[in-house]
Amino acid sequence: MKITALEEYGMRCMVLLARCGLDETMTLPDFKIKEGLSIPYAAKLLMILRRAGLVKAVRGRNGGYALSKPAEQIVLKDIFEALGEPAFSSAHCEKHTGIFEICIHAGDCKVRDIWQTFGNFIDQILDKITLADVVDGKLGILDAFKISSGNDSQIDGPFQPTFGVEKHIKRER
Repeated sequence: MKITALEEYGMRCMVLLARCGLDETMTLPDFKIKEGLSIPYAAKLLMILRRAGLVKAVRGRNGGYALSKPAEQIVLKDIFEALGEPAFSSAHCEKHTGIFEICIHAGDCKVRDIWQTFGNFIDQILDKITLADVVDGKLGILDAFKISSGNDSQIDGPFQPTFGVEKHIKRER
């Protein structure tokens, strides 16, 4: 499974909004400063998330973007479905027919069973993790499946996370 840039940055925007809560908004320049996104790209992401009913646009002096419902009511599956394709869909087989009109294994495909099971597994996990769980670092569902979150190792070397970069970026208004 490949996570697209749209999914990665869309998820980051949702996490930022969840940290703000329902009463606070973020503007497009805020997303630029906090995530390093261009304003047009941030606008594209937020438009997609708004159309999916996950984000609302607030007009006025204190306007911007906010979650449309509490983070506890938004599951990751909804976010990923808004931003991209499912891990597996029936269209998958139609894309991989080789030189033929239909796949030669269409009637008895063991590989499709693997991808379908994988897709169902991912969907079930994403449907159990809320945006609030991500913000709070509560990913206990992974323990039930004995899955590591990948955060077991510490960041070392030249790629340390940089905090406070906001003060070094020119703010656009």
